[in-house]
Amino acid sequence: MNTIRICLLSIVCGMLAATNLTAQAFKGLALTPPMGWNSWNTFRMDINEQLIRETADAMASSGMKDAGYTYVVIDDGWASGRDEEGYLVPDPERFPSGIKALADYVHSLGLKLGIYACAGTQTCGGKPGSRGYEYQDARTFARWEVDFVKYDWCHTGTQSAVDSYRTMSDAIRKAGRPMVFSICEWGKNEPWKWGEGIGHMWRTTGDIADSWDGTLSDGSQANGLGWTQILDMQVGLDKYAGPDHWNDPDMLIVGMGNLNPNEYRAHFTMWCMLAAPLMAGNDLRKMDRTTLGILTHKELLEINQDHMGIQAFKVVDEGDLEVWIKDLKGEDLAVCFLNRGDEDYSLTFDWEVIGLRVVYRIRDVWARKNTGNTRSFFEATVPARDVILLRLKK
Repeated sequence: MNTIRICLLSIVCGMLAATNLTAQAFKGLALTPPMGWNSWNTFRMDINEQLIRETADAMASSGMKDAGYTYVVIDDGWASGRDEEGYLVPDPERFPSGIKALADYVHSLGLKLGIYACAGTQTCGGKPGSRGYEYQDARTFARWEVDFVKYDWCHTGTQSAVDSYRTMSDAIRKAGRPMVFSICEWGKNEPWKWGEGIGHMWRTTGDIADSWDGTLSDGSQANGLGWTQILDMQVGLDKYAGPDHWNDPDMLIVGMGNLNPNEYRAHFTMWCMLAAPLMAGNDLRKMDRTTLGILTHKELLEINQDHMGIQAFKVVDEGDLEVWIKDLKGEDLAVCFLNRGDEDYSLTFDWEVIGLRVVYRIRDVWARKNTGNTRSFFEATVPARDVILLRLKK
C-alpha cells in the first residue's frame, strides 16, 4: 500500500474567455449540463421505436426523470433515405409511426426527444447526411417537435467544421423551434475555441468505450477510448466551459457491464466534476439498483448541475493519485481524490495544496456523511480504481 503526504506551496489557475463567433438564437436551453440518454453506446444502429418508447418509460418510472434526466436521444440508424422532395424519411420498418408520433409519446411522459444528424453527405452509419439539406432538415426536426439535435462529423471531406456547424446552427434558429444543438466533431478542430454561440455543447474527443484505459477485461483493445484516456484530454479545457456552452467528453458508460461498480462510480464522479453533459448509454430497461444508484446520486448531480457552471481542474497529479477541484455556488468546493492505480492508496492531504484561508466543514459525498473539517490534514484510504469525493462548506 502506497502512502503520500502532499504539501505544495501554491497553485495558480488562469481563466480565459472563449471566442464567440456568432449569436446562438436559443439561449438558455442548457444553463446546466444537459442530462438524458442516448441509444448509441449500447444499441448502435439496432434501434426502433419500441426501444425508444420503452426507454422513455424506464426513464420516467425508474426515478431518472425525477433526478433530472430529460432527453431521450435517438442516435444513428433511424432514417432510411429521402423522399422525392428531399425530406428525410424514417425507416418504415423500424419507425413505422414516424418521429412526430414518437416525440408526442416522449413529451406525454414529461420528457424531451433528441435526434441524430450528420454534417457530411452520409451519417457514420451510411444513412443520409445533412450536407446541402441543413435548412430543410432543421425545419423537418422542428415540425416533428424535436428538442435536441446531435450533429456528427462523418463523410465531410474538406468541409470547414466552423462553417458547417454555423450553418446548421443558423438553420435551427430559422426553423423557429428551440433545440439544444450538440456539436459532435470529436475535437478534431478544437470546437471549444469556436463552439460557444454556435452550439450548446461540443465533443472534445473521439468515441468513448466501456473501458477504464482503452482495454477490455480480456486484455483486448477496446473500440474507442477508455474513460481515463478521455479524462486526460480534458486538462486545460475548463476555461472554455460554462452555462449554455459545455465541453462534452462523450456519453456515460455506467452500467454497460465491462467495468466494476467502483470503476463506474469513479467515471460518473469525474463527469460530474467536469460539468459534463450526462447522457446515459446503458440499457435503462435492464439496469440494476447499483447502476441506478450511481446515475441518480442526488449530491453528485447537485455538483454536476451547479449553476455556476465551472468545470473542475486538476491540481495534483502523483501518477496513481490525482486531485481535482471544482468551485461551487455559495463558496463551496468539490474536491475529488481519484486513485487510478490497482492498489488502495493511503492518503494524507495537506489543505495548503489548494490554498484554503478559512476552515471548511467536510462532507463525504459518496458516504453521505459529514467528516470533520479542514483544520487538520485529511486522512483516508482511496480504494483501487475509485474516488473519494468531498464537498467543502464554510
